[in-house]
Amino acid sequence: MSNVVSERGTGGATFAAVLMIIGGSFGVLEGFSLVAKGTYYVQPSGYWINTDASTWGWVHILVSVIVLAAGFGVMSGATWARWTGIMIVSVQAMANFLFIPVQPWWSITLILVDLWIIHSLFVHRREPAETATYSSAPERQATL
Repeated sequence: MSNVVSERGTGGATFAAVLMIIGGSFGVLEGFSLVAKGTYYVQPSGYWINTDASTWGWVHILVSVIVLAAGFGVMSGATWARWTGIMIVSVQAMANFLFIPVQPWWSITLILVDLWIIHSLFVHRREPAETATYSSAPERQATL
């Protein structure tokens, strides 16, 4: 039984790849802003993570560069990039969850985008050839 690529799944994976590229780019910019302008970062009192702005910035940059690379890999159709994307976007969602006390609206927005990416990458799968709606050209001419 041969496999045919699902058009819906391919569209979802392409959309997820575009979101990964955009989200990775925003994460890199967020990281650079934390490294360059650390005084903007205000750590809440009593927060259990005691780091400075540059540490948060480098974490965001590192995770976001991997998300960006996996996004380009998913766009090219690489299976490894899809699974890497699922794992690293999950890590990015957790990093943004830890960042909620510092930037709540931005972090929650990125978490929702990350969940959408994870869903789109999980839905992308192959369907059996019998259920596919593709037909060859001679068969279409015969039915006309």
